[in-house]
Order: sequence, then structure tokens, then C-alpha cells
Amino acid sequence: MRTRTVTNGQIRLHTVEEGNPDGPTLILVHGWPDTHALWDRVVPHLAGEFRIIRFDNRGAGASTVPRSVADYRLAHLASDLFAVIDAVRPDAPVHLLGHDWGAVLCWEAVCEPNAAGRIASYTSVSGPNLDHLGTWMRRRLREVRPLGPLEQALASAYTVLFQIPGLPVPALRWWFARHWPGFVGVFDRTDPSVIGPLSPTVADDMVNGMKLYRANIRRHLFRPRVRRTDVPVQLVQNLRDLAVRPVGYEDTDRWVSDLHRAPLDAGHWSPRSHADELAALTARFIRATEVGTAAPRVTTG
Repeated sequence: MRTRTVTNGQIRLHTVEEGNPDGPTLILVHGWPDTHALWDRVVPHLAGEFRIIRFDNRGAGASTVPRSVADYRLAHLASDLFAVIDAVRPDAPVHLLGHDWGAVLCWEAVCEPNAAGRIASYTSVSGPNLDHLGTWMRRRLREVRPLGPLEQALASAYTVLFQIPGLPVPALRWWFARHWPGFVGVFDRTDPSVIGPLSPTVADDMVNGMKLYRANIRRHLFRPRVRRTDVPVQLVQNLRDLAVRPVGYEDTDRWVSDLHRAPLDAGHWSPRSHADELAALTARFIRATEVGTAAPRVTTG
């Protein structure tokens, strides 16, 4: 394992490299309230075949923590990702695996006009494209079919509290940060022991990461943009995910020219609870894109 710092303007990103130096480059991108350590259980299943890069997002772990909410907008997060790509693999496209807000920021990156030349494939886990989600919700409501949007709205109800500066801070810092494995164990119906060990910065990461919600949720759900991509995308749909419901991906085929759906009988934190299965899905998809063959398209109900 080697560490380095990648800079993007004033942002310093703590980056870790490991695995097969001669294999395809795979960048792992974590979400809230995690750090690069989210992938600790996934990496051993992939390190023999791939050169693996993971980093702490801005506001998390050992990376720079901006103060302004505006500094956490998706455009800035995608810019960080492209800075990492340029630093670790400037001469060839890389593969992406993103979870939660890591998946959301990867969606922002793969929908950029120049993405296909820099990103070879993307495996998305438990994090939607917010513009796609907003467009889908508006369509369903316009057609007077509100049950799907209502299901996702109820699942995301906690994000309303995150919009209020300071309100959830005491609960996050003094209870959730101390009891996170137990909470996730109940939430995901999984063994709490697989959730840790927690980063020593977890309390700060929880609080700083609320700016992701305030900077992006209303901005993209209420005023969605048209966002398309030709990057091959594998959509891993965690069927027991209580935070990101599979129904919200109903229209994703409209925006992704090469989309492949892979159901996984897991909750939200599948990189912890189903690391081997997630690694296998990711490796198979990368192999398929490396040789130019299509992975099977699977549609879930």
C-alpha cells in the first residue's frame, strides 16, 4: 500500500494505491460518512487483478475540509475525481466503483462531455444520479403515479433534517458516531461487526458531510438537468436498500446508452456486508468492457 496526496487547486486529497500495478486501474469512491476505508473488505477480492486507487473525498478523512457549503457541489466533487484520474492514470481510461455519495459524484463525472475518453466503465452502488432522479420524480407525479416517488421520499426523509444547518450535529457527533456499527447493523439487517472499524475522524466526517446534502439535494432534484453518458454503466441494485430504493432507477435506461443492471440481495452498506459479491460483479463487468463485450442486461422488478 502506498499513499500520496493529489491536489486540485486548494484541495488536497489523501490517496491510497495498492493491488496489481500491471492490471487495469480501478478507482474506488466512498460516500457518507465513510472514508477510503469503506472498501477494506472489497479490496482483497480485487487486488490480485487490478491496480486499485482509493481516496478520501473532500470533507472526509485526511483530505481537505472546505468550510463553505458551495464547495461541496457535485461539480467540485467531480473535479476532484478527475484530478485523481489525471494524477494516477493520465494516459488511459480508468474504471470506477462508487458507493452512496461516491456513486452520486461518479454519476456527475461520467455525464461530463469528455468522460468516455477518461472513464472506461462505472459500477454504481446505492447512489443515484440526482438529475435523473429528479426528472423521474417529476414524470411520475405529472402522470399521477406518485407511489414510486413517495417510496423514495419516505426513504430519504432524514435528508430534510440535514438541510437545516446545525440541527442534527449533536445527535451525529454524540450518538451516531459512537454507535454507528450497531445502527447500521439494525438498518441493514446485517452483522454490526462487518461495519467497522470506524475511522477516527467519523464524528467530523458525519458533520462535515452534511454539506453534501445542503449543496446538492434541492439544487438537482428541483431543477434537474439533462445528463446523458456513453460510458458503460453497471447499476448494482441493492434490493434491501432502505435509503436508495430500486424503483428510483426506473428511467435510467433513458440517460445511459450502455446500461447493465445487477440485483444484489443486500442493504445499503453492501461494500461492508457483501464485499465478495460486489467485488465479483465489479470484476466481471470490467473484464467485459476491457474485451469489448457486453455484460448481461438484467432488469429487476
